[in-house]
Order: sequence, then structure tokens, then C-alpha cells
Amino acid sequence: MEHHADLIVIGAGQSGLATAALAPRHGFGRTLVLETADQAGGSWPRYYDSLTLFSPARYSSLPGLRFPGDGDRYPARDEVVEYLRAYARRLDADIRTSTTVTSVLPRDGVWVVRADSGAEFTARAVVAATGAFRSPYTPDVPGQDEFAGQSLHAAGYRGPEPFTGRRVVVVGGGNSAVQIAAELGAIAETTLASRRPIGWMRQRPLGRDIHWWLRRTGFDIAPLSRLLEKAPVSVLDDGRYRTALDTHGVERREMFARLTRDGVVWADGAEEPVDTIVWATGYRFTHPYLNGSGALDAGGRPRHHGGVADVPGLGFAGIEFQRSFSSNTLRGVGRDAAHVLSRLGRSR
Repeated sequence: MEHHADLIVIGAGQSGLATAALAPRHGFGRTLVLETADQAGGSWPRYYDSLTLFSPARYSSLPGLRFPGDGDRYPARDEVVEYLRAYARRLDADIRTSTTVTSVLPRDGVWVVRADSGAEFTARAVVAATGAFRSPYTPDVPGQDEFAGQSLHAAGYRGPEPFTGRRVVVVGGGNSAVQIAAELGAIAETTLASRRPIGWMRQRPLGRDIHWWLRRTGFDIAPLSRLLEKAPVSVLDDGRYRTALDTHGVERREMFARLTRDGVVWADGAEEPVDTIVWATGYRFTHPYLNGSGALDAGGRPRHHGGVADVPGLGFAGIEFQRSFSSNTLRGVGRDAAHVLSRLGRSR
């Protein structure tokens, strides 16, 4: 059975919902949103339990709906999930959950979108907004196949309790690695391993949240994507995480050289037994359903300019540094979605 829409959005996370919300402003009539999970919200429900935003609520809204409550607080994961689901309920769009897209291919002037159920949908324009959470990245480290302990990515981490009393190494130098190591340090012997020293950035320089400064200076929306992709990772902190690491004796060490059956070999040659490795090493954007569409390069990376694909009628939303520093954030995805929709609308 075939279903036609003016616009198909793949993914009902923050980027997909923002795209669906803005679609009518850019001349799109019926918008269909296809989501793998059984509810809207994207990857947020699957992040670790203690996750809190590094941006205040006043800088964490999608187009048309203010994030509720005190604008200066830092919302928790579950608040973001509820906000996104409330946002989805307000949309004038057909959101199909439990629908996994398997292919997007051109046919007779339209895009044909197929799902794992066998359902087929068509539209003149498609926006891929599936994010990167489905593709956790773990670096290739010698000895990985030998290690007999527990090895998990941050995507599978929920909370510290199962690791009580264990020897844990958290790998990574970003916000997630620091947050996870800080809470694990309270109940487990924990080390933070990274290739570079932690790049601490004050959450509130000169008494203002960093996001106030980003907006005030225009840096938040500056088209600096190529420079930002190569910039060192920084960790935003109001002091709590750095204090927690110090309080719990969480040491930062240079990345280990290899894994052994029972633990790690540090860069200085010292061997140490380890029970668990937590890889807080980020994600890689992959769009396997776009294979054969002409929208990916030989390495599977999107071919696009600011989210507008190199093939007509196709766009992306939610790519890190897609157009600016704030791309792929709650406050920034709406700007990127509007840019992509305006181009797709003109090409119809």
C-alpha cells in the first residue's frame, strides 16, 4: 500500500520534530514523520539517567514552544523527553512510530521511502533527521578482542549502581565522559582516560551563562562549521563536575596503549587490572537507508551544503556543526531545519 505526503521526515527526535513544525511555513502541506521507536523523542529517552542539559531552559526550546519552568535552570533528561513528546502532540503532522525506514530511492520524480514492515511512502521532498545515537563509536584499540571484562559504550550506560566496588576506566574527554566518571567515582574506583587533557570551560563566565555570551556575540549562529569540526573538545562546568572528580579521587590519565585479558596497559607501560571500560567516545552519523540515493559519498557520509543534499528534494537535519556551533542542539535545530526547508520548497 502506498501513502503520499508533501514532505517525509525520517526521525521524531528534536531535529525531526522541529522540521515537521516548520514545514507549513515553507509551503508543505501533509507532513509524514517516520520514527523507529514507539514514541517520539529520538535518542533522549535512552541517554543515561543523570544526564542534564548544559544549556539553561531558556536556550533549550524548539520553534514555537518555550521550554517550561525556570529559564535559568538546567533541565534533566526526563524533562527533555516530556517536552519533546508534548511538542509532538501539538504538531499538525502524521507521526508514525514503530516504523523503521530501510530505503529512500528516487522514482518517477518522487522519493520512495520503504519501511521494514513493507509499507511504502512517497513524497517530493525528504528530510533525514535520524541523528547519530544509533551508531556509537568505539576507537580501535589493540587488545580489544582479548579483554575479558565488561566493555560498554556510553549509549548503553544508565547509572552507576551496577558498578559498585568495581575498577572502572571511562574513556573520553567530553561532557558525557566527565559526567559519567564523576558519578561513578562515588561508588567505584574510577579513572578517566583521554588522549588530551580535559579542556574545562566555565559555565558562567563573568556571571552570565556561556549560552548568553554565545548569543550576544553571534558566535552561536556563525557559519564556522569547518573550523569547529577540528576544534578541541571542551567540557562545560559550573564547578560541580571538577569538584566531584577531585572529591572522589578520579584521576585523569593519558589514554592506555592497549587492553589485555584482565585490564589495561597504560602509556607508561604499567599494567593494571580493570573490571569495566566505559567508552564515552561519541557517535558517527550514518544513514544506511540512503544507500543508493546519491546523497552519500563513498565513505557513507552525507553529501550536503548546510543540510541541503547534493541531490534534489533531499535534506538533512541534526548533523553536528551542520551550519553553525549550535547545530544539533535544541536551540539550533530549528534554524537549520528552516534553512533546509526553504531550499527544498523552492525546488519543488
